[in-house]
Amino acid sequence: MTTDRGAPLQTADRALQVLLAFTHDRDEWGVTDLAAEFGWDKSVTQRLLASLAHRGFLVSDAVTRRYRLGPAVWHMATAWERHGGMAGLVRPALRELAAVSGVTALFAVPDGAHLRCVDSADGTLGPLRAYRLADELYPGHAGATSRAYFGMLTPGARAALLYGRPMARFSELTVTDPAELEELMCRVPADGFAYSKGEYDPATAGLAVPVLVRSQPVGSLTLVGPHEHLDGKQQELLVPLRAAAESLGELLTPRRARDRRPGTSRT
Repeated sequence: MTTDRGAPLQTADRALQVLLAFTHDRDEWGVTDLAAEFGWDKSVTQRLLASLAHRGFLVSDAVTRRYRLGPAVWHMATAWERHGGMAGLVRPALRELAAVSGVTALFAVPDGAHLRCVDSADGTLGPLRAYRLADELYPGHAGATSRAYFGMLTPGARAALLYGRPMARFSELTVTDPAELEELMCRVPADGFAYSKGEYDPATAGLAVPVLVRSQPVGSLTLVGPHEHLDGKQQELLVPLRAAAESLGELLTPRRARDRRPGTSRT
C-alpha cells in the first residue's frame, strides 16, 4: 500500500529514473516512448517531464515535443567537477592499485584525439613526474593508455583517429603508420589489454586495460613505470589491474543501468 508519506519518494525516484534514461545512445525522449519504457501512465510521465523542464533539467523541442537534457544538468556537473568530481571518485581505487603494484596508476578518459588523465596515484617507487599527471593529454596513437581505449572503438571511429591527421613521433619506438596502428589496436578486444614500451615516454612502459560501463568503453586504467618494473610482469600485474578496472566500471555505472534487466519495465 502506498502512503502519502511514501508518495514523494516514489515521485523523486521516478524523476531520477527519467534523468538516467538519457544516455550517450539515447539523447532524447518523447512522452509516449518514455511511458512505454517504464510502464508508466502517460499523464504521470507528462507531469514528470514538465516538472523537470520547469526546473531546467530538461528542455522540450517546440516542434517535435521531445525532451533533451537541459542546462541544470550542466550546472550540476560543473559544480561536481569543481569540488573533486570524477577525480575524487576514482582516487581511492587508484591509490589501492598503486600500493599493490608499486608503480603509478592512472585513469584517463577520451578528449578528442587524446586521452586525458583524470587522476593518478604513485606507488612505492615514487612519483613518475615532478608534477601532477591530472589533465595531462596522451596522444591517441602513442602508448598503452590511449590504445586500451581507442582499440575498443568501432573500425569507423578508429579510422577518424588514424587517417588524415598528422602523428607526432615522440621516440624511435613511436608508431605512426596507420595500418600498423590499426593492427595493434585490433588486438585490444581479444587480449583485453594494451602494452607499450617507450612509445610516448622513452623511459617508461605502460600496461593498460579499458574501463567499461554497460559494455561500452569510457576510458582506460594504466600502470606506468620504468621498463624494468613492468617488463615480463604483465600477466602478474593484469590481475589487480583488471580487478580495479571492473570496480571503476561499477562505480561509474548509474544505479538504474546496473539494476535494470533487459526486457523489463518498472512501475
